Amino acid sequence: MTGYGNASGQFGHRQISLELRAVNHRYLDLQFRMPDDLRYLEGRLREIIGAQVARGKLECRIQVQNVHSTQETLQINHALVAQLAEANELLRKQYKGLAKLGIADILHFPGVLSAPAEDEAILADGVNTLLAKALTEFNAARTREGEKLQQHLLARLDDMTDIVQAVMQLFPHLLQQHIDKAETRLREAVGQVDEDKLKQEFVLFMQKADVDEELNRLQTHLVEVRRLVTEHKGSVGKRLDFLMQELNREANTLGSKAIATECTQASVGLKVLIEQMREQVQNIE
Repeated sequence: MTGYGNASGQFGHRQISLELRAVNHRYLDLQFRMPDDLRYLEGRLREIIGAQVARGKLECRIQVQNVHSTQETLQINHALVAQLAEANELLRKQYKGLAKLGIADILHFPGVLSAPAEDEAILADGVNTLLAKALTEFNAARTREGEKLQQHLLARLDDMTDIVQAVMQLFPHLLQQHIDKAETRLREAVGQVDEDKLKQEFVLFMQKADVDEELNRLQTHLVEVRRLVTEHKGSVGKRLDFLMQELNREANTLGSKAIATECTQASVGLKVLIEQMREQVQNIE
């Protein structure tokens, strides 16, 4: 399922922004984008997110900026300034026409100016606080999407239930109609037919053509899918994946045993609805 959540705040002399973005994925694929000096937090952050999110390709992006107050004293890296000056003089001797480095050039060089070192504990607590807030917003967004997805699945469950019930009501008539036609054609073809032999052949035919078991299993699976979608709390995605496979298996069997156009149409209609559900079920946590 898709989801989004973000949070930001100032901790010490740092402004931290944390963002969670997720797109649909069958498993949890968690990636982090963060400054190297916060990389040591990744293991703990992965545990926290993994405890609340089971599926999705999720990116956690953390950005940190220094916040300089008027009371803050910037630190100058004098050793780096000396190295820059020495390198500038050396290059000017080797390459005529090079200008001297100005003060602005030196001050803008990475690492020359820095804020006082921040306590790691302050930054770690700040990241944890922001992650909790972002996860709350993230899960709320996924809950809203889940409610829409639930309605999508229930609508297709209703359509599938209607198809199965219609076939169950119609099938005895279709079966008898097919038997009558087959008997008539057989009598016309051979004239005299042994009644016992005819009965044996029809028994074998009915065993192959009878889809009562498949229809009952379809009904059972539909009831279980509806229960998981409406009542079950927690992760249900993998169980729904399995049930989609079972529904598709029964729909295929119904089609292979079809003795009338109505059965073939029912099988095709069921498989279309199952495929629509399967595409969404793979996104459910």
